[in-house]
Amino acid sequence: MTQVVIVGAGPTGATLALLLVQRGISVKLVEASRNFQRVFRGEALMPSGLDALAQIGLSPLLASIPHRPLDAWEFWIEGRSLFRVDEPLEPGGQPCTLVSQPALLAALIQAGSNYANFEFVQGRSVQKLLWQGQRVSGVNLGSDQTIAAELVIGADGRNSIVRQQADLPLTEQSQPFDILWFKLADSPQLAAENVFYSILQGQSGFGLFRSSEGNLQVGWGLQAKEANDWKQIDWAKKLASASPAWLAAHFQTHADTIERPVLLSVVVGCCSAWSAPGVLLLGDAAHPMSPIRAQGINMALRDVIVAANHLVPVLQSGSSQADQAKIDAVLPQIQAERSPEISRIQKLQAQEAAQGQKLTQSALLRWAVSRFPPLLRERVRQSWLHRQHQLRRGVTEVKLKV
Repeated sequence: MTQVVIVGAGPTGATLALLLVQRGISVKLVEASRNFQRVFRGEALMPSGLDALAQIGLSPLLASIPHRPLDAWEFWIEGRSLFRVDEPLEPGGQPCTLVSQPALLAALIQAGSNYANFEFVQGRSVQKLLWQGQRVSGVNLGSDQTIAAELVIGADGRNSIVRQQADLPLTEQSQPFDILWFKLADSPQLAAENVFYSILQGQSGFGLFRSSEGNLQVGWGLQAKEANDWKQIDWAKKLASASPAWLAAHFQTHADTIERPVLLSVVVGCCSAWSAPGVLLLGDAAHPMSPIRAQGINMALRDVIVAANHLVPVLQSGSSQADQAKIDAVLPQIQAERSPEISRIQKLQAQEAAQGQKLTQSALLRWAVSRFPPLLRERVRQSWLHRQHQLRRGVTEVKLKV
């Protein structure tokens, strides 16, 4: 019997699989997609995520794939720069770093393949969970292909089939926006440094940055009035109309390179229970995060460390009915250790979103903010910096102990 089946080869599943097989635990990693080239994958590693990779020993792997540190954050309102903050935000700290997630996942799978106790099952989706009495005992991949396991870990994202099959309901938080994600040609004007721009013009707001692979990416906050006709909008014109003059010219000149946008429905919430006998949820499967400040991948990597600390000792002890009871006993402990940070980070994300909503809804407030004198702009800058500390560093101490 395989000791662990991990469903989903995103950052959560691939990193945890590697960490477990390095410690002698038998793992089968199941991924429905035939490749990692999804149009959108989160790629911003905050210091918390970089620290998690370093603890797992993956800093050299990160250095070997496409990545690029962020140089600064800059906020524009009504065509004026409100303030800019250079990276790293903390003296002597690490800058937020953009990484090619497809390259990261491929490198993690390749590293895992060096171990005889690792198997990667790609292009097969889990159809249902297998049960032995009241305990999950494996997965069914369809066509009568089954994998028995002592533990099934759902790392299959915000629409987790494992979560649904295990009847672990997600409590969703209300979110006032969805996002359209665009890619387009790079701009020589932006090549010298990589700045994450947050731009608000009227009720239109979007973020812009250069990805680790050298193109520009745009996340557009979709308003309710745009929800039904976004496919018919002339996006080159729309993006230009919401941009400062220097950026508007780029959207107009490179209109033919703007790829068809991808609609990202924002789902934020947390399961009241992350586990049941024989099954555990991690990452977005347990607690889908808002895209604000790119917390999904970073919180997931911290989930991996905490899960490993609890799971490795019991999984290394062998296989018996008693050991299954020990496995089930530690699963709630993982949630108990991770829940406080997840709850706090989601609240901070909600606060950031609420501030954006106030500016979007009030023309008077946008006008006033855009015309702040330098002294008030510095106060706004310092207030923003204060809120970022926990979003960058995390809330609780997470240390790999196994």
